[in-house]
Order: sequence, then C-alpha cells, then structure tokens
Amino acid sequence: MPDFHAPLNLIDKTEVRRYAGLRGETAFPDDIVERACNEALVLVKPRGCWQNYRYDPINGIIQGQTPIPLCDKSILHHLASVAEIAVLAVTIGPDLEEAVSASFAAGDYTFGLLLDAAGTTAVEATANAVNSLITDHASRRGLSSLFRFSPGYGDWNITDQPNILSLAGGENLNIRVTPSCMLLPRKSVTAVVGLPAARGARGEDMASECVPDGCRTCSQPSCQARKENP
Repeated sequence: MPDFHAPLNLIDKTEVRRYAGLRGETAFPDDIVERACNEALVLVKPRGCWQNYRYDPINGIIQGQTPIPLCDKSILHHLASVAEIAVLAVTIGPDLEEAVSASFAAGDYTFGLLLDAAGTTAVEATANAVNSLITDHASRRGLSSLFRFSPGYGDWNITDQPNILSLAGGENLNIRVTPSCMLLPRKSVTAVVGLPAARGARGEDMASECVPDGCRTCSQPSCQARKENP
C-alpha cells in the first residue's frame, strides 16, 4: 500500500474564500483569510494512501479480497470502461478541527469559518497530490486516469463509505466512519480513480471526462463552494 506523508507549504486563499462562501466578496478583509491559512499550515498533518484493484465493469464489482458490488448509476457509468481502479484515502488529521471548535466556543465565528474552509482546501490539496501520484504510476504502466469520484458524488450513496475506506487502507491513517457514514477526522476524503487503458474504449469521448472536477457530478448545484462552470 503506497503511503503519502508530505508537508503542505501553501493553502490557496482563493479556494478558502470559495469554501467559505466569499467568492466575489472583494470587500472582505484579506488579512483574516491569510491568518486562517497560516494557522492551518501549522495545524494540518497531510497523509494519504491508496491501493489498486481489478474492477469488473460488466457487473460493477471491485475485486478486493471480499468482492464489493457497486449499485448506483453515477459510479457505474463513471467506471463503465475500466478494468482497474485505485482507491484512495487522505486526511489532514484532527488538530485543525479542534482549533475550529475552539474558535466557535470563544465566539470567533468568522475566524472559525475561515479556518474550517482552510482545512477543506488543505484536504483537497492533499487528495490532489495523491491523485497525481496515482496518475503518474498509472502512466508508467500505459494507463490513463479518470477524475476521482467519491461516495456522495452524483447518486453514489454515502453508505458505501466504509467499504471504500477499507479498500484504501484508510484505517492505517486513523480515519474511521461514523454510523451515519461520515468520515472522522472530518477533513478526510475517500475516492475511486478509474484507470482505463491509454487508448480506451471510449476514445475521444474519454478525454471529456478526464478532468479533476467533482463539481461536474455533484447533485447540489446551489452549493456555495461549487466551482464556476463545472
């Protein structure tokens, strides 16, 4: 199981503003956003891991030690032409969440909100870094890669979260799943990356899907953090 453990040197302030619902709010003080980013850099501990599996696209089954069937249309469609997948898990640890809770408890809601948004930006950056490693490894084997797809995207039911976390080996990062299928620490992500052959069955059509943008498949178009023109 490959393991990712590297420091994060930058948190994108534009992304923090987006996750905080401040996109286009030019009058909001930038120094508070910067302070939240700097605080987050001290608190986050990015880690990630992934494992590769054979995948049966006809029956929608991840061929792990215990076969895992997928049932929801969006993930089945996304993986329709792949015979191999990578399953990843990443986290930035619990320290930032504790600082967010402390900020809210102290009544500093604005800073708590921005710190939480910085944590979301950090975990997404960590997921992007692990995704890039998966893509590089796949490329050396003559494989392409689709954009990562997480439980909760489209109609993929969040109840598959425990299986995806286990397949990735996320327990080794001290990530766990609550009875309601939420990840703890909250700033954690699991996802599946389809690995089709470089010249896949969908040919030109594949290129239109190989973009790292989960907002294209999100079922919440009114989300404040939604990227423009997904």
